[in-house]
Amino acid sequence: MMQFMLLFSRQGKLRLQKWWVARPEKDKKKVTRELMTTILSRKPKMCSFLEWRDFKVVYKRYASLYFCCAVEVKDNELLTLEIIHRYVELLDKYFGSVCELDIIFNFEKAYFMLDELMLGGEIQETSKKNVLKAIAAQDLLQEETDGNKSVLEEIGLT
Repeated sequence: MMQFMLLFSRQGKLRLQKWWVARPEKDKKKVTRELMTTILSRKPKMCSFLEWRDFKVVYKRYASLYFCCAVEVKDNELLTLEIIHRYVELLDKYFGSVCELDIIFNFEKAYFMLDELMLGGEIQETSKKNVLKAIAAQDLLQEETDGNKSVLEEIGLT
């Protein structure tokens, strides 16, 4: 089971974090800081798998972002790497060549995609097409809601 996922930049700025296991906020910050420091200090040719504390840490760098996941020791690292890659493919399809700014300005969409892909630290949906359909439905619902608000504003009801 995946414990958490972190997305951070090469400069060490945290862009997204998802925790599937409850931890105190102080502990989350400490873990995040330690992992970012450890991963950023590693050379590019080094292995993307780490034994860290009671976890296996799997990370991958795409452009200027690091995608980092912590899984239980008995879990498969290659499957975790595949999940990271699937998430990046979804982000790429939705944003059209995703970049760090897409994550910064549309973090709610990035979280929604992750929630559609993962549930409780386990893979929920393997089909990219189904995840993208759910996101399109969410976008449509959001547009309808925004449209209803503007109509109510026009007639003076809000």
